[in-house]
Amino acid sequence: MPTKHILHITYDMNIGGTEQVIRNLVEGLDKSRFKSSILCIDGQIGPWGKELQKKGFPHFCLQRKPGFDLQLIRDIHRLIQRESVDIVHCHQYTPYTYGWFGSLFTGKPVIFTEHGRFYPDVSSPKRRLINPILQMRTAAITAISAATKQALVEYENLAANRIDVIYNGIADTRVAASDELKSKLGLQDNDIVLGTISRLDPIKNQGMMLKAFKRARATNPQLKLLMIGDGPLREELKALTREQGLDDSVIFTGFQPNPQAYLALMDIFLLPSLSEGTSMTLLEAMSFGKPSIATAVGGTPEILQHGKTGLLTANKDEDGLMNAMKQLCGSEELRRQYGANARAVYEQRFTLGAMTKEYEKLYERLLV
Repeated sequence: MPTKHILHITYDMNIGGTEQVIRNLVEGLDKSRFKSSILCIDGQIGPWGKELQKKGFPHFCLQRKPGFDLQLIRDIHRLIQRESVDIVHCHQYTPYTYGWFGSLFTGKPVIFTEHGRFYPDVSSPKRRLINPILQMRTAAITAISAATKQALVEYENLAANRIDVIYNGIADTRVAASDELKSKLGLQDNDIVLGTISRLDPIKNQGMMLKAFKRARATNPQLKLLMIGDGPLREELKALTREQGLDDSVIFTGFQPNPQAYLALMDIFLLPSLSEGTSMTLLEAMSFGKPSIATAVGGTPEILQHGKTGLLTANKDEDGLMNAMKQLCGSEELRRQYGANARAVYEQRFTLGAMTKEYEKLYERLLV
């Protein structure tokens, strides 16, 4: 089969979960069968896009205007024809609608991938009306978890039998724990290090995590907390840390483009989010053989197996989160067992190869 051109349409290629999936996918596809390019509709290629450009993946950049941008549709239509695109793969809803209209009269199949939902989820009467029409001329719809698929059915009025679940996958990026970084952060050999890697944002519920951590630490002063990331709540969370008297036990590292060295230092990974699709950082923690504590929201219960690879807690449950911290921090054997199980589940289900294989099968089916 000649090499087929997949055009990925997204908002931008700044650093985020959806963008990481796109990056992983285009790098992981079989280059002898598929070539990839990326169209950013919000005027920014972004740092990950620039990295991919250096590796030979073409990027196109258009600037979406307020309202329904007819010129953007015309530009997408011309791009599909000029670049001899074979499949239009749209990531998230707005890129999907523009990709759908832009592909009209080109004869090229359109794929819509939903990467996650807002919290709280809502339904739009306009979208519920138009989505069945869009679906009729959409070659395939995929969701990154069964929970995300159900949200598309419930809130977007899309047919369940038209939606396939393809779980995210990541490359194995394990690194050894660095004594130099450990020393730089002021961590001691007998510390038990909990940590999270995420945007400092209300949806991630790090404020509750800090309060639960303080209560868990009251019975175990060896506990330390690494917070990797930046975002709008940075100063508020740092102020809360001071108010809770946690300055000596909570470490804010700011944004780290390659956080693997920090993850390697963690004994327990934390994900207290109010909402998740398929968390890439949770998958990365599993690939590192780390036990996790996470809220049972979105696609997380489909990834993290309670009592096997970590512990799940109810949403907004500070007591539950504190008790889970105390349980795992109190047993090195349990951490070792859950971590080994997490690594095994990653190898079975969530590798980059597993994800790309599913998308390659989908592409081939549409190109027959």
